Amino acid sequence: MAAFLAGHAAHPDWHMALALAAAQIDAQAAARTGAPPAHLGLIYFSDHYAPHAEALHAELQRRWPQCTWAGCAAVGVSASGAEYFDEPALVLMLCPLARDSFEVFSGAAPLGTIAGRTPHTALLHADPAMPDLQDLIHDLAERTATGYLFGGLVSSRTLPAQIAGGVWQGGLAGVAFAREVGLLSRVTQGCQPCGPERVVTRAERNLVLELDGRPAMAALFDDLGLAIEQPRAALPRLRATLAGLTEGDSTLVGRGAQFGPDVRVRHLIGLDPGRHAVAVADLVEPGMRLAFCTRDVEAARRDLVRICSEIRDELSPGDGTPERTMAGAIYVSCAGRGGPHFGGPSAELQIVRHALGDVPLVGFFAGGEIARRHLYGYTGVLTVFTEPD
Repeated sequence: MAAFLAGHAAHPDWHMALALAAAQIDAQAAARTGAPPAHLGLIYFSDHYAPHAEALHAELQRRWPQCTWAGCAAVGVSASGAEYFDEPALVLMLCPLARDSFEVFSGAAPLGTIAGRTPHTALLHADPAMPDLQDLIHDLAERTATGYLFGGLVSSRTLPAQIAGGVWQGGLAGVAFAREVGLLSRVTQGCQPCGPERVVTRAERNLVLELDGRPAMAALFDDLGLAIEQPRAALPRLRATLAGLTEGDSTLVGRGAQFGPDVRVRHLIGLDPGRHAVAVADLVEPGMRLAFCTRDVEAARRDLVRICSEIRDELSPGDGTPERTMAGAIYVSCAGRGGPHFGGPSAELQIVRHALGDVPLVGFFAGGEIARRHLYGYTGVLTVFTEPD
């Protein structure tokens, strides 16, 4: 697998942004000799361009007729070391993959096989307005050999445009990959536990009634060091508190007191003083593990560096296993993260570039992040395409 080609640009006119990004890709291609052709193209574009998605896709096909394109509109897009948040911009990546190693899917062409083989994994873009979205994601994961998906929810504030061999609105779309396409993927959390790991002992749908056999509301106030007799005074702190959830057989808190990769962070959506319960924005069942948490910039920085280090270590294990190099990467981050959360313009993507190196990278800021068969929040999902040295 040859290194991918990537370009990015911002401009009020999408024609100019595309021309600028295409010029970067053309310059990279001209510097290579004997590189295989790219048959897959990825594009993420600002929702400023979403009303022009049909024309944008037509121009992509005109410039690169050998490519099938996939991507979506978002509130922000990213490239190696750069973020374009709430401004007209787009990012492109051409992937020199064999035609029989991937398959683009959508509502019009559902996920099936790749040259007669079960897909190994898949990049997924999803409309957040879809009912039963978590079940749909789970069902799609079941149709891959590994059960592993990566991607995110379209975060466009205008049209929820998706590109998958055409332009679509609604449903699920993306790219399925065959086993020979080397991938490494990691999830980074953006929250820090502020209380102990607890077991849900009573729950009704999204209402947590008891934690460790105690009223859930009392446990919440204890973990935050608040007086339960003064709930109004506690409101500012409660609004900044979330809940990390995982299944009973999964790790909640891992190394360095950080959440493990299976943890799903959800908002607290209310209190029920009459039942001493806490309402969470997810279905909760007895036996699940829960820890209250807050968003934490330093914890998010450390965890982002950690996943980049883990990927680099896995590529160069030092045990006699052949080393692999990075051909390209996709980074899907929460729309609530990015530079503003990490302390400055493009700060999050600069951390990734510093830790990984200047690998060709594209991505977007999502309304929810997808990894494995779960829908996350306040996370980043970093996926690297690998090639043997």
